[in-house]
Amino acid sequence: MNLASIIDGHDDEAVALIWRNRTVTYHDLRRQVGAFRGGLASIGVGDGDRVAIIVGNSPQFVVAYLAAIGLGAVAVPLNPVSPGPELETELAVVGARVVVIDKLGAANWGHVDRAAVPSVEVAVVTEPTDDVEGAVAFDDLLAVAPLDVVDVDDDQLAALMFTSGTAGSPRAAMLTHGNLRANIDQSRSAEGHISNDDVIYGVLPLFHIFGLNVVLGLGLSVGATIVLVQRFDPATAVQSIIDRSVTVIPGAPALWTAFAHFDELDPTTFANVRLALSGASRLPVTVAHVMRERFGIEIREGYGLTEASPIVTTSTGITPRIGSVGRALAGVEIRLVNSNGEALVGDVGEVWVRGDNIFAGYYGDPDATADVLDADGWLHTGDMATTDDDGYLYLVDRSKDLIIVSGFNVFPAEVEEMLLTHPAVVEAAVVGVAHPHTGEAVKAYVVTASGSDVDEETLIEYSLDHLARYKCPSKVIFVSDLPRNASGKLVRRSLDDALRVGALPT
Repeated sequence: MNLASIIDGHDDEAVALIWRNRTVTYHDLRRQVGAFRGGLASIGVGDGDRVAIIVGNSPQFVVAYLAAIGLGAVAVPLNPVSPGPELETELAVVGARVVVIDKLGAANWGHVDRAAVPSVEVAVVTEPTDDVEGAVAFDDLLAVAPLDVVDVDDDQLAALMFTSGTAGSPRAAMLTHGNLRANIDQSRSAEGHISNDDVIYGVLPLFHIFGLNVVLGLGLSVGATIVLVQRFDPATAVQSIIDRSVTVIPGAPALWTAFAHFDELDPTTFANVRLALSGASRLPVTVAHVMRERFGIEIREGYGLTEASPIVTTSTGITPRIGSVGRALAGVEIRLVNSNGEALVGDVGEVWVRGDNIFAGYYGDPDATADVLDADGWLHTGDMATTDDDGYLYLVDRSKDLIIVSGFNVFPAEVEEMLLTHPAVVEAAVVGVAHPHTGEAVKAYVVTASGSDVDEETLIEYSLDHLARYKCPSKVIFVSDLPRNASGKLVRRSLDDALRVGALPT
């Protein structure tokens, strides 16, 4: 079944999308998607063609995405604020034939060397702009006679998603109609998950898998209402949550951290919210406690990754345990293994995942695929974790972020969690740096509360009071912000590079 069919069968008058002061019903959405399918076909888009969507969170993104996959084409969501050279590289990797661009993306499109992306034949703009030469208007394609959804097999490619936080050449994860639909179905099986009565706060970027298949895919599949938000600002977010009677907030830890440190918030701000979800990276324990104690919000952590479409575990429908990302979804297998691939019980091991939601590999990169996907269908995530006797998963860290000091393993997340218990520390990031005697040493980057006068020596001494000496930072750098990817995930390995070139404010 074609994934685009998730919008079928819902009440015509039910509201599917809210964007700014505009509402789109499910009837309107189906009509627009059908028309845009016809519009894409009129400019030559067909089975297997790549349609890049360089659009922020808006109805135009939703229409373009569903129309493309409904034709049997392959959607390639890209970050509209990516610089031109990055867009250029990604478009060249996937061989995009058509690009759909909004006003935000158009400014960066102007810095793309069209000669470097000869596959691009047509650019479609969501609104008039002088930045895209020879463009076709989005609204003109909406005026074309509609086309029905085409039948596809489960293994047909639906989307190419560039993985976040990776070094080197960009890698596009191949997600099939079957992968994406399987994860939607797996998520729906969790008790208390999103339903048609819910209003979802959709600030997670739709070009990221969390936003694409959890907020959008799962939300539309159950007939919920999605409030599309282009940019997160705590003050305006709060007002929107109240005004729209939002009941579900999926977010990255950075969102919850911002709310937790928003001292002016009324304790009743989240009175209508029944489900608070956190993913993309570990939620600081201190933030979870603040949200529970100040606002009565029990944040339900989950774990996922692009290659798993994305959800692997959830705390929805079970008693949450602070520090845990929950238990595996129905239909998803989890195994913890050592460096030899041997199963572990009770010890820290690499998380392996298997299920119908696991991707088909990295596009055009069989070597990278073989590194993470074995012959038995297990995805080797590179994430380190433990489990308890009840099957709750506790993430420890990324294996590639592991710091080895004098032969001892140091997991950055443990040190970060400790630093966050200091009242002056708002955010923390820990990396390993070369050391002539110990091999590596621990360096910490911290963001402190406004008006704080805490210094490096104080935080090092504080660390020595709470951790073994080899785990403690030998250097603390104070910054005003930390580098994160589009999903809000901390990108540790870019810290030193960013500071060196002056891109990290101190």
